[in-house]
Amino acid sequence: MTDDLWAWAADLTVEVAITAGCIFLLLLLSALLSGSETALTAASRARIHQLARGGNARARSVEDLRDNPGALIGAILIGNNIANILASVLTTSVLIGLFGEAGVVYATVVMTVLVIIFAEILPKTYAINRAERAALAVAPAIRALVWVLGPINRVTSHVVRGVLSLFGVRVSAGLGNEESEEELRGMIELHEGPDADAEQERQMLRSILDLGDVWVEDVMTHRSDVVMLDADQSVGMLIQAVIESPYTRLPLWRENQDEIVGVLHAKSLLRALRDKSDAEIAELSIDDLTNQPWFVPETTSLLDQLQAFRDRREHFAVVIDEYGAFMGIVTLEDIIEEIVGDIADEHDIAVDGVRPQGDGGLLVDGEVTIRDLNREFGWDLPDEAASTIAGLVLHESRRIPETGQEFQFHGIHFKILRRAGNRITQMRLTQPRANADTASPRDNAQSA
Repeated sequence: MTDDLWAWAADLTVEVAITAGCIFLLLLLSALLSGSETALTAASRARIHQLARGGNARARSVEDLRDNPGALIGAILIGNNIANILASVLTTSVLIGLFGEAGVVYATVVMTVLVIIFAEILPKTYAINRAERAALAVAPAIRALVWVLGPINRVTSHVVRGVLSLFGVRVSAGLGNEESEEELRGMIELHEGPDADAEQERQMLRSILDLGDVWVEDVMTHRSDVVMLDADQSVGMLIQAVIESPYTRLPLWRENQDEIVGVLHAKSLLRALRDKSDAEIAELSIDDLTNQPWFVPETTSLLDQLQAFRDRREHFAVVIDEYGAFMGIVTLEDIIEEIVGDIADEHDIAVDGVRPQGDGGLLVDGEVTIRDLNREFGWDLPDEAASTIAGLVLHESRRIPETGQEFQFHGIHFKILRRAGNRITQMRLTQPRANADTASPRDNAQSA
């Protein structure tokens, strides 16, 4: 009898040991799959792409897996659930054999602790802190798992889509353009660095994404500020005007300033003057030296205009409105400045338009653009309805303000200092306070 008891105990010990070993392997598999899911989804797409371009086979495997996220997540979930459920079943059977019906309770507690700590939190914490390294390490094994579980995954995917369709839910194959852009914007905002350069980089990246939403009229030089030449003037007067101008390309008009007939490049004029006598210079025809003007509508987006500049290999365009009237000029430099900020050279005329005051206020010319103010001072003034700060005041106040009149819009205090006719030429702005009123702009309007 004693021998039989010892034999039964030995057999039970072996059975329990084998079952415990199987449970351990299943939990290890579950941990591997949980960590793989985190690593493959959290790994930097940019770093993995660079490694793949460099010939790293494991990085290419990671990209292939991420290109089909449905198959990847489906295979990992199926494998993970199979491992967890099988481990729980084995644990329950062992503990029921040892403790009877109370073994169900013991198995629930033990497996909950083991799965949460060792199969979920621990591997995912490790993976998220070493995402790229872990993703590269597990990519071949997960790729094999996806292939093995492919048929099961496809069946379950069809079942899931069918059930969701009963509730009117349509499963999208991937991110749309808007979602992709928002994801990219989120990545830009997460870009951080130890110095001020990181903020400048973020600003430039934001500006690149905004090019499609900004129009030529927002960045063009208005006709009132464009240096133009009368094509009917004498050659001597035109030469003198070109020499005095800080610009290399100048539009020419004839009869009236809405009739732009050409664009004169200073280099073309200088080449024509080379080795010429005074008499020969007097006989020059300015029309022979000019290029045909390139007209673009004011509602062209900066992204389209940038591409047009590249396609035509030109740097200068004349902006017109819907009626064909001359509105101003836009250059390649204007678009580049929209991305990187103001670019000044030794020939630029220094007209800032913004003069800080000792008390923290700002003297601002009316034609200063809202986008420049937002960029310079980190404000968030809306630029949908108006492109200049004077236009914003007119839009929000719905009136032509008098000199000395004061308003408050979007948390900023405006005081009108000068007017020229119906144009606001100068105003004083008080920078936003931390406790600025957040009510609607027109509710905050107040006149002195």
